[in-house]
Amino acid sequence: MYFLSGWPKRLLCAPRSPAEAPLHVQSDPRRAFFAVLAPARLSIWYSRPSVLIVTYKEPAKSSTQFGSYKQAEWRPDSTMIAVSTANGYILFFHITSSRGDKYLYEPVYPKGSPQMKGIPHFKEEHCAPALNLEMKKILDLQAPIMSLQSVLEDLLVATSDGLLHLIHWEGMTNGRKAINLSTVPFSVDLQSSRVGSFLGFADVHIKDMEYCATLDGFAVVFNDGKVGFITPVSSRFTAEQLHGVWPQDVIDGTCVAVNNKYRLMAFGCASGSVQVYTIDNTTGAMLLSHKLELTAKQYPDIWNKTGAVKLIRWSPDNSAVIVTWEYGGLSLWSVFGAQLICTLGGDFAYRSDGTKKDPLKINSMSWGAEGYHLWVISGFGSQHTRIETDLRSTVKEPSILLFQFIKSVLTVNPCMSNQEQVLLQGEDRLYLNCGEASQTQNPKYSEHMPRHEKSPFADGGLESPGLSTLLGHRHWHVVQISSTYLESNWPIRFSAIDKLGQNIAVAGKFGFAHYSLLTKKWKLFGNITQEQNMIVTGGLAWWNDFMVLACYNLSDNQEELRIYLRTSNLDNAFAHVTKVPIETLLLSVFRDMVVVFRADCSICLYSIERKSDGSNTTASVQVLQEVSMSRYIPHPFLVVSVTLTSVSTENGITLKMPQQAGDAESIMLNLAGQLIMMQRDRSGPQIRDKDSSPNQRKLLPFCPPVVLAQSVENVWTTCRANKQKRHLLEALWLSCGGAGMKVWLPLFPRDHRKPHSFLSQRIMLPFHINIYPLAVLFEDALVLGAVNDTLLYDSLYTRNSTREQLEVLFPFCVVERTSQIYLHHILRQLLVRNLGEQALLLAQSCSALPYFPHVLELMLHEVLEEEATSREPIPDPLLPTVAKFITEFPLFLQTVVHCARKTEYALWNYLFAAVGNPKDLFEECLMAQDLDTAASYLIILQNMEVPAVSRQHATLLFNTALEQGKWDLCRHMIRFLKAIGSGESETPPSTPTSQEPSSSGGFEFFRNRSISLSQSAENVPPGKFGLQKTLSMPTGPSGKRWSKDSDCAENMYIDMMLWRHARRLLEDVRLKDLGCFAAQLGFELIGWLCKERTRAARVDNFVVALKRLHKDFLWPLPIIPVSSISSPFKNGKCRAVGEQLLKSQSADPFITPEMDAGISNIQRSQSWLSNIGPSHRDADIASSPGPQMQDAFLSPLSNKVSSPGDECSIGSATDLTESSSMVDGDWTMVDENFSTLSLTQSELEHISMELASKGPHKSQVQLRYLLHIFMEAGCLDWCVVIGLILRESSVVSQILGIAQSSEMDGEMLQNIKTGLHAIDRWASADCPGYKPFLNIIKPQLQKLSEITEELVQPDTFQPATVGKSPELTSPRAEENRGSSSHGSISQSETGGNSMVSRKEEDPTQADEEEPFQDGAYDCSVS
Repeated sequence: MYFLSGWPKRLLCAPRSPAEAPLHVQSDPRRAFFAVLAPARLSIWYSRPSVLIVTYKEPAKSSTQFGSYKQAEWRPDSTMIAVSTANGYILFFHITSSRGDKYLYEPVYPKGSPQMKGIPHFKEEHCAPALNLEMKKILDLQAPIMSLQSVLEDLLVATSDGLLHLIHWEGMTNGRKAINLSTVPFSVDLQSSRVGSFLGFADVHIKDMEYCATLDGFAVVFNDGKVGFITPVSSRFTAEQLHGVWPQDVIDGTCVAVNNKYRLMAFGCASGSVQVYTIDNTTGAMLLSHKLELTAKQYPDIWNKTGAVKLIRWSPDNSAVIVTWEYGGLSLWSVFGAQLICTLGGDFAYRSDGTKKDPLKINSMSWGAEGYHLWVISGFGSQHTRIETDLRSTVKEPSILLFQFIKSVLTVNPCMSNQEQVLLQGEDRLYLNCGEASQTQNPKYSEHMPRHEKSPFADGGLESPGLSTLLGHRHWHVVQISSTYLESNWPIRFSAIDKLGQNIAVAGKFGFAHYSLLTKKWKLFGNITQEQNMIVTGGLAWWNDFMVLACYNLSDNQEELRIYLRTSNLDNAFAHVTKVPIETLLLSVFRDMVVVFRADCSICLYSIERKSDGSNTTASVQVLQEVSMSRYIPHPFLVVSVTLTSVSTENGITLKMPQQAGDAESIMLNLAGQLIMMQRDRSGPQIRDKDSSPNQRKLLPFCPPVVLAQSVENVWTTCRANKQKRHLLEALWLSCGGAGMKVWLPLFPRDHRKPHSFLSQRIMLPFHINIYPLAVLFEDALVLGAVNDTLLYDSLYTRNSTREQLEVLFPFCVVERTSQIYLHHILRQLLVRNLGEQALLLAQSCSALPYFPHVLELMLHEVLEEEATSREPIPDPLLPTVAKFITEFPLFLQTVVHCARKTEYALWNYLFAAVGNPKDLFEECLMAQDLDTAASYLIILQNMEVPAVSRQHATLLFNTALEQGKWDLCRHMIRFLKAIGSGESETPPSTPTSQEPSSSGGFEFFRNRSISLSQSAENVPPGKFGLQKTLSMPTGPSGKRWSKDSDCAENMYIDMMLWRHARRLLEDVRLKDLGCFAAQLGFELIGWLCKERTRAARVDNFVVALKRLHKDFLWPLPIIPVSSISSPFKNGKCRAVGEQLLKSQSADPFITPEMDAGISNIQRSQSWLSNIGPSHRDADIASSPGPQMQDAFLSPLSNKVSSPGDECSIGSATDLTESSSMVDGDWTMVDENFSTLSLTQSELEHISMELASKGPHKSQVQLRYLLHIFMEAGCLDWCVVIGLILRESSVVSQILGIAQSSEMDGEMLQNIKTGLHAIDRWASADCPGYKPFLNIIKPQLQKLSEITEELVQPDTFQPATVGKSPELTSPRAEENRGSSSHGSISQSETGGNSMVSRKEEDPTQADEEEPFQDGAYDCSVS
């Protein structure tokens, strides 16, 4: 429809005196010239460029005789202007061109520019003509003139003495008497049985009137506020032949405007509303069509304070009407009452600081050519009331403003309604919503885009072409119309876009041009004479690569139908021309048919087919059928649109010939807002002639027309077919202005059963949407539209500047794209009509749409709001039906809870009375494992039930969430349970969002968590990360979990549940889950394990535990290579290597884990828990040149086999920090050691085999972490199991060390001994890969047996002190920790490979190397 664009322009006409201030503007019939009246002068302005051409000044003497000028009216051929004056005179002015061939303004082009002077009509198009005005005739009517109206060759004048004068344009009355209104009979309708009453008052006269050509009569407003319609009964215009009708209920009329195309009369009222009437065809009575009025909802502070309606003006294409009030302000409405713009609210009415602006008062207005401009005379009251001091503020003076508009192509080229694109046309540019053509080339292009660039709708499988293109972003694709074409052919009258949205065609005054969005180029006629020789009359349309247009050939005076190929040059030589007998008014394309509507009220169908003879391709056209409509159409101008569709009252299933279901079944004709359908007549015999081509086949005749709907502005239909979405694709969509939209929906029997004879096969459903519809996306259940948006720039100017700018008075207007879902409206309308089965079929066909859940939610929400807030009881409530309908879909539980969360609490009882008890719904969610939805229900339960019930349900959910590892939800639940307990239940917990990272994939606690052993968090300085000893808790409220009030019952309750879960995990040997659980929820694992050491934390079956850990941590079981017959294990060499290493270890504890891995991976004799001597820890590792040493160390391992899933090379420099802080000198030792081993090739193969049997790096880190935890807690049996997996003999020796310190539980040692024996037996039988390692630790096992036999169980258990001299190391531990952190950082900066993973792992490994020499320290893993 129509949209405001930019700021208005102000024309330069600063009046020097009040007598020169403009007060009235009137455009000529072609809208090229504008007559502007001031009290004593008449000016003529040109439209493009907007310049003043000539002014006539009334001499002072005659000015006092005539009085001031009031109204102007143009003669239909624009050669005369009649001006009425205050004292009852009519002045006739002649307009003549002056000074021969001279022009007032001419364009000046630079030399060599392509604008040739030889173009026909060049001067007329480019130059403002020079005109003369002279007064030819003066007529005195001796009474003040109220209204002046041009009627064909006459001028109709109403005066205040109650007379109607019919005056010839030459200024003569031709002897015709004036008609006295009191003699014209008026009645409610024209039926002869009722003789009309006369007006009967002496002082009644016409205040305003307008002639309506298509109704052949006058709409009039009387001075007492009554309104009416006067029509001549026969052709003669005398008092006896006139008859008037009036509506009884209008008594405050102020002005009137007539719409000829839709036969509407709009009467402005003193109340501020506009009442729009039409004439009943049968009785001749005036019927109220609709009202235009502001609502209190949209304009609460102004809706009833606008004053009377001052002016009403219909747009040139009759599709919109603009209204202004006494108080000021503009409003724009579509023909049947949809509001498009109103300047009484928003940025038009308020400044950016919130203060109110004075609305713009309008004295007169007139539309420019094609509706691109509105000429407005602004002013604040009459010029006499203006005080002299206001003269400097120009805004207070009357001036001429030009408002600029953009309009939808549907207003002028209705054949565009079968497209899915929105196309708007401005004066010199086009706005498209179809994005870049490079994207639309491939309708499914969204699949190739990166995920994050997709539109929010581009997730589902959308069948329609490029939905993401049509909806992708808010901006328009703006195409500037070729300036060469515009210069000689302004204004643009028609535009059209092809199906794929890649090509646009425009037609102006003469000829046409087209543009490709792919090449971004315009194509114009090569021969300018051909262009200037044709006028497009009936619109233009695309058919594949061809443009089809109806035009008038000026040189041959012939109406033609032409088809041009897009790819060939634009020239008549390449066009297919068909001569037609009568002017074409409308044209439309359906599949391979062209339908035209002609000026003799006939419809003609043509078939169109592509023909290629040799090199050039053309299209040929053949007449298929002609249908005369003159019986049904009173005037050809009344037809708004004509379309062929495959829609019929029978929906394809019942047709006798099903293959014709997709054919052109019917013609839809919009006759002045009445939608008329003519179907093919299938009552006669059906001839099956499959062999003949469709062109030769005799087409069936059409039935008499049927009226489908009233007040129709636009019709949308598609020729595409889709078996899955038949409801939407075979429907007919209507836009009905203020009444919203309607859809004529087909009803299908289920599973192709025979339809009921009593059931209609189609149903008309009305629904309201919030946007003005410009296109319908059929499969996607979306309506596309556009809406005006405003931007304020008044802050750029100071308030007290002498000359207030238009930029301050008006906001900058832009047009935004909008879209709206309509599916929920249709489903609801079907449910209201008890057509639930149809609603279900329709909803199931659309359930794949990405916004389908939103559709169900909207429907539930709207019905709930309406019914729950209704004041009267509802006899037949819809909510239970809607609830039952939604249960048919798997999204039922989510839909209900989302709807409840967005509705106020007061309506919940009503909602759950219909959908079911929230407790039951909560349990359904738990059964369906939909925990996030269950959490939402919990919030509802918390508000609706007593705390005990919500605690019971929260406990259920908490346990389930623990079991499934939904840690975010668990944290929310902990907070929720605490809130219930501490009486904070007024604040419901936030629902967990699915976007929060779930950490079940592995331990991610290294970054944000520390496990505290003993130190409390109070005295830790905040803000230090790295290796600070902190107690970092999970983010969110649960961080307070272990605070001072932990002895309250609520915390005890939560702790009990956490303990129970931990116990279950340990009993099921789910160590990985236990680690995640402890890390994510800040569970004090060490403290709990200490308590459970002899109970849950015992290993009952070592073999099962070992197998389970291998599986959970993706750790491969060790294997003996195929070449093991000659392997080092058999010939004892490897044993020697192991022993040598063990010896060197006792002497010099600096072998790294990589080193052992390199030698045999049999023993990790030097783990990060080993007893490192303090004397070697002084030097700072940061000083060591990392990379070079790394190379020296890694070279023998270059051909290692890395296991799948290994995240980082095992021998990377970062891992060096795992064992200890190294000193420079010790590297040489390692290297020498390495070279003295002198391994053979087979031994190296064996080593690589061993490396391959390591698990992923992440698992290694996790296992070491757990090993450390269990060691701290004294769960030595678990330590042994983890030590076995990691194949670290040092773990066993450490346990021996602890056992020797005689603080050991004898029962545990006994358990370890029996467990290891069981593993030995299992390894012998099932897993020989473990045997070498078990052999290495055999001596320690024997030692263990000895200890178990002689051990006395101690009374207490102390945390093990591992170092040799704790008192010495304690003071230095902090320093070491610092130094090791530097080491890890420096190496991560200098090390070359696998930087990313290193960043994450460095801190962990730096921490792991800490010696736990004193029980008072934490292991801070952050």
